[in-house]
Amino acid sequence: MPEKIEELVRAAIAAAQEAGDLPEFEVGDLGFERPADPSNGDWSSTVAMRSAKLARRAPRQIADAIVSHLPEDPSVDRVEVAGPGFINFYLATASANEVFRTVREQGADYARSSMGAGTKVQVEFVSANPVGPLHIGHGRWVAIGDSLCRVLEHVGYDVEREYYVNDHGSQMDVFGHSISMRYQQLLSVMGERGVSLDGSREVLLADREAFVADEGDERPETHPLTDAFNEALGGNAYGGDYIVDIAARFVTEDGDRWLATSEGERMAEFRERAYLWMLDSIRGTCHEARCDFDVWFSERSLYVKGEDGTSAVDRALAALDEMGHLYRDEAGALWFRSTTFGDDKDRVLIKTNGEYTYFASDVAYHWNKFQRVDHVIDIWGADHHGYIQRVQSACEALGYPTQFEVLLGQLVNLLRDGSPVRMSKRKGTMVTFDELLAEVGADATRYTLISKSSNQMIDFDIERVKRQDNTNPVYYVQYAHARICSILRRGAGVTVEEAAELGMDEVARRAVGESYDLGLLSDASEAALARKIGELPSLVESCARDRAPFRLTHYAEELAGEFHSFYAACQVLPGKGRPMDEELSHARLAACDATRRVLALVLTLVGVDAPKSVEGLARLRPRAPGPGATAAPGPVPFV
Repeated sequence: MPEKIEELVRAAIAAAQEAGDLPEFEVGDLGFERPADPSNGDWSSTVAMRSAKLARRAPRQIADAIVSHLPEDPSVDRVEVAGPGFINFYLATASANEVFRTVREQGADYARSSMGAGTKVQVEFVSANPVGPLHIGHGRWVAIGDSLCRVLEHVGYDVEREYYVNDHGSQMDVFGHSISMRYQQLLSVMGERGVSLDGSREVLLADREAFVADEGDERPETHPLTDAFNEALGGNAYGGDYIVDIAARFVTEDGDRWLATSEGERMAEFRERAYLWMLDSIRGTCHEARCDFDVWFSERSLYVKGEDGTSAVDRALAALDEMGHLYRDEAGALWFRSTTFGDDKDRVLIKTNGEYTYFASDVAYHWNKFQRVDHVIDIWGADHHGYIQRVQSACEALGYPTQFEVLLGQLVNLLRDGSPVRMSKRKGTMVTFDELLAEVGADATRYTLISKSSNQMIDFDIERVKRQDNTNPVYYVQYAHARICSILRRGAGVTVEEAAELGMDEVARRAVGESYDLGLLSDASEAALARKIGELPSLVESCARDRAPFRLTHYAEELAGEFHSFYAACQVLPGKGRPMDEELSHARLAACDATRRVLALVLTLVGVDAPKSVEGLARLRPRAPGPGATAAPGPVPFV
């Protein structure tokens, strides 16, 4: 409809200019928008204000001239000039309701656009170290990153989801040593106490539980094994239960064969095998959260020497050096002149001892990205705010000044019935993302984690998110979809089982019929429903443009609310003692079906299911969380 009104306005301007009522001037953007207040029309144009300087006329005069020359069109009921020169269009009832037909015809393609025009954009998110399971903070990046990718795809971008595997650095050795120490303890307890592996594992886990409970370290006698573990590794260890589980897997697969090897050999073996197990577990957790990455990029690969004896890091730094952006200090360290590009100080790439900094990896990694895609979006934690400028400087120095951006994400406060869930990094205690998915389910988890802007902290109350009532936003939205499916099944005269075989689109076709008169929908609640559905195309584009998929959750709740209001005000199906006009029923069923399709589309864009029955609503779906110790190893596709 905006395109139709634009044709009318441009024709009116041309007619006014030809009649001498307006001077000649070039007409640009007509400034069409949806008025926030429906009393100001269905669409409004600010072309009069935009053209005032060019026409050398008051905006109100320009607006009056345009309106006086508007061609008559049955789709427009009336046009009014308001305020300083707004031109407000009020659509005829049938025309305003045509959005219901449009949605039913386009289905999941509704609100698509060519905004992205095939631009290849890479979104890199999560990127946790492969030395432990994902936590709820990582889960938020999963939800936000994947939902943003879905939105970008819907408006025409060619999207690549990428996970940067931080598998280069000292944390990998710490991981290997931690497993090695627990492996030795498991075997030691088995031998000294004459227990099975399961019994030994229970001893270690009970000891660690006592360590966690002993906050003030007042009862060291209750956790000697964990104290010995920490002491042996100098406090530089990964202490979670999952490390014990991984060590137990090595005992199961290899027995005590690694006791006879050196610590270095044992650590390296454990590090490499457990790394793949953990990465496979992370991949499984992301899949459970409905996020599958296209690329898993290994940081290690940046340091692999090619046939010419150089690595990707070497080549990236050589490129910067050739451009004149590097220098060495008196001690021999290699520096990047990042101050040239607005950074507050230059950044070291290679230390005096020849060790590469993490920044060196980032330079090579982002250079690699731009060989593959047109635009890069990184999603980082808010604590990395100070790191943005140096990477931006490197991208600019490499020749990509406007093709890199960073979204910062705030943390998640995990609550249970309003009380904080206590976690400790020192004690190695946390609620893993996998455990959260197991307790709450992917639908409620994803919806909640995306419900606020990424730059806002979010409170995730486990018990509240599990509620099956209207205080739970995801339940409220999914219930609206399930309710509509029930209405359509009744309209079509089919059971839930029959509908499952037919598919809801076919059920809706049978319920609505082949033809229906949308001009019969004249109730205020029907107009509000049509208006809300008509907002989605511009909203999806704004979500893509502003990298703000959270707005879709707000929209879904508003649309669900408009539907519930409509259903309360308007009878849809004839009932016992409540006859109604058949044509009106078909038109209202069409409105119901359009709402169903839009709700399903919006939920898909945020990675949430649209259940077709009350039984399928978001609910607790228990399953066994998959720690790295029990995840089956599998191939890891690396770039």
